[in-house]
Amino acid sequence: MPFTPIKVRAFLANLPLFKEMEDAELERIAAGTRTMQVARGETLFRKGDPSQGFYAVVYGQIKLAFTAESGAEKVVELMGPGQSFGEAVMFTGKPYPVYAQALVDSLLLHLARSVVFDEIERDSMFARRMIGGLSRRLHGLVTDLEAYTLHSGTQRVIGYLLRAEPSSGAGEGAISISLPVSKTILASRLNLTPEHFSRILHDLTEAGLVKVEGRSIRILDVERLRTYEG
Repeated sequence: MPFTPIKVRAFLANLPLFKEMEDAELERIAAGTRTMQVARGETLFRKGDPSQGFYAVVYGQIKLAFTAESGAEKVVELMGPGQSFGEAVMFTGKPYPVYAQALVDSLLLHLARSVVFDEIERDSMFARRMIGGLSRRLHGLVTDLEAYTLHSGTQRVIGYLLRAEPSSGAGEGAISISLPVSKTILASRLNLTPEHFSRILHDLTEAGLVKVEGRSIRILDVERLRTYEG
């Protein structure tokens, strides 16, 4: 996999966690940061592995998942460029409860636990920013749990489609989006079986709300989709 050099300090400065840091602080963090190339399909860590720090995605996509007792895979989160993961486990000192796998060739930064802890000892505001980031992540997980328990499968799929970044728009309420992962992985992320996910897309197509071509989904009428109840 070809390597694209990056300026680590400049990238860290744009992460939400580090945006308010001084240059000297960023230099110290960057000195303890390792660049990692991860090939598609490569496992970054396994469930039960110890944590030595946390990760930030420069480019690519990482799947966080675990295997249920039934043998089915459950996708917990999909991490993309500019996102970080593994902070909470780093603080608890416990092993990873999930595994991480690259869905495409990816470039990551690994921030060493010792460097992070040194900064916390040096500056209490750094600890506050980390707590804020973890709180936002927890809020997102609670929102997901609420969606899984209170919203129907159709509502979950519609919610995802409406939140997705459009790849193009053509006016008159129509936009196109490109699914960043396979439908099987996305179904797991939405707590649906692949069959149920496909059935929902079929129903939305029959209702004249979307047009599906592989990973490309064209929303034919955003307002109608937003108010659709199935």
